[in-house]
Amino acid sequence: MEPMDIVGKSKEDASLPKATMTKIIKEMLPPDVRVARDAQDLLIECCVEFINLVSSESNEVCNREEKRTIAPEHVLKALEVLGFSEYIEEVYAAYEQHKLETMQDTLKAGKWSNGAEMTEEEALAEQQRMFAEARARMNGGAVAPKQPDGDQNLDS
Repeated sequence: MEPMDIVGKSKEDASLPKATMTKIIKEMLPPDVRVARDAQDLLIECCVEFINLVSSESNEVCNREEKRTIAPEHVLKALEVLGFSEYIEEVYAAYEQHKLETMQDTLKAGKWSNGAEMTEEEALAEQQRMFAEARARMNGGAVAPKQPDGDQNLDS
């Protein structure tokens, strides 16, 4: 992303995509309200600072619990510690919605599929075909002709 697309003063500064943030700002306001560029930049900087603040406190909560990975519970606790308790319920609801949407996307992608679209035999045959293609690519690119199972003649 080009430096002009991101609000921030240096590469070390945390930043957010300006176009995305501008879109969010506009979606939150009535259509007849305009926001000056300086005000947009200020709002974006406030968002960055808020994220830094919550991240830092989440890390502190995580460290106090002697954990190495910040979990959603740590973020919720950080919001409480920082005095944003009135937002915890809404943040938790957004988190639950995100989990639900992510699970639905995963199901649609077939990662949690039980394989009902294909029998076990078909899946095994497909797996063997894919292995053969991969071996052929590794051995010089030629795809070996498909041989019937069982009666393979090695005397040729």
